Amino acid sequence: MPTQTTTNLRQLASDVLSHALKAGATDAEAVVYEGDEFSALVRLGQVETLKESGSRAVGLRVFIGQRTASTSSSDFSSESIARLVEGAITLAKITSEDPFAGLPEAHEFGKIEEDQHLYFDDVNEMPPAERIEIARRTEAAAMAYDSRIQNSGGGDFDTSTSHKILMNSRGFTGEYRRSYCGFSAAPIAHDEKGNMQRNYWFSNSRTVKKLENPEEIGQEAARRTLRRLGARQVKTQKAPVVFSPEIARSIIGNIFDAANGDAIYRNASFFSGMLGEQVAGENITVIDDGTIIHDGIGGFGTRPFDGEGLPTRRTILVERGVLKNYVSNTYTARKLNMQSTGNASRGLAGNPGIGAGNFFLEAGTLTPEQIIGEIPNGLYVTETMGFGVNLVTGDYSQGASGLWIENGELAYPVEEITIAGNLKDMYKNIVAIGNDLIFRGASAAPTIHIEGMTIAGA
Repeated sequence: MPTQTTTNLRQLASDVLSHALKAGATDAEAVVYEGDEFSALVRLGQVETLKESGSRAVGLRVFIGQRTASTSSSDFSSESIARLVEGAITLAKITSEDPFAGLPEAHEFGKIEEDQHLYFDDVNEMPPAERIEIARRTEAAAMAYDSRIQNSGGGDFDTSTSHKILMNSRGFTGEYRRSYCGFSAAPIAHDEKGNMQRNYWFSNSRTVKKLENPEEIGQEAARRTLRRLGARQVKTQKAPVVFSPEIARSIIGNIFDAANGDAIYRNASFFSGMLGEQVAGENITVIDDGTIIHDGIGGFGTRPFDGEGLPTRRTILVERGVLKNYVSNTYTARKLNMQSTGNASRGLAGNPGIGAGNFFLEAGTLTPEQIIGEIPNGLYVTETMGFGVNLVTGDYSQGASGLWIENGELAYPVEEITIAGNLKDMYKNIVAIGNDLIFRGASAAPTIHIEGMTIAGA
């Protein structure tokens, strides 16, 4: 839907580019961003914080031969744009030449033309009072669920919309809008000894129409909090570990980080030199797909083009356990003598990074209950703490809490334990995959069962 604003933002991008080329750039790329955000936090029924903000900014990347520099500004005045261009050109002149620098080749540019359903007006149309009421209802449902819940971290409701335009001197122009809305509750429960536990649950979407029922979300937040009461430690041992979807997502996410072209060319990943090799069990297929549309709504990682103007696509990273692809942007692809996978991610300043689209582990056929039901003794992990992943060696060690499995059932909560292994072994020892693949963000994984991890406890 073309608006006056769209025209102005496009014109701004075009003006910035022509200024840069006149000032001596041999190539240039401009990004113009505009966004609105709203957030409300209700605690114990009262509005605690209410924020509404808008932001806009322009970023410029210039090339003088094989030298490059970038600048950004939130000021759209002509004086500021002149400074933006002058700053980028001045910086580019004093940086070192880099033989791999440069925009993609003209034939590589492109975008998905059909509507990906990333933007819905209703996100901004819902009155603030209604948004606050949803946050209040979600928290109230959690508080009313059980007498052991007397306190709360609050209920919240957030919305955001954004509009991004990318334009470069090689003829590419692309733009898209995105919308988001979501709410959650974070109740706090006490047991008779005065010990406290907290947890949360949430619902989110690109459109208000697809948000779940506030009462159901509040009750689920309460259930997740209550099941942590009375947590204990377990003895140090080797045992099967089942990861809930929220935690499985981060374990599978390490595959993207390990297959990141930047880490590969620096030889800083345990996937270096492993293309075509078996890196996981034959039941493992991991995909990055920037084109997914679920039920008429674009995925959280869906967009028509990447941060450099290449069309987004579906890339299989691991197929039946075999490493098929590294993910890259133009720069890392040139360093590796490969082709970009359309995974450039772009902020306003700096060179493009490498980011995922919708990244996921393909679902299996078992229900989570069936997976847990097959385990006589083991751990079901619902939360991890810390940053204990070494992508060079694959070593994995995280603080964890969850529920102990006895005779195929969740028996009691556990905490203050550490789980450890090596990702190279863990990916080969995923013996069961759940059928519960649900995207609540740009990355997702179903429940997974990994054999033989070390659990360090009492």
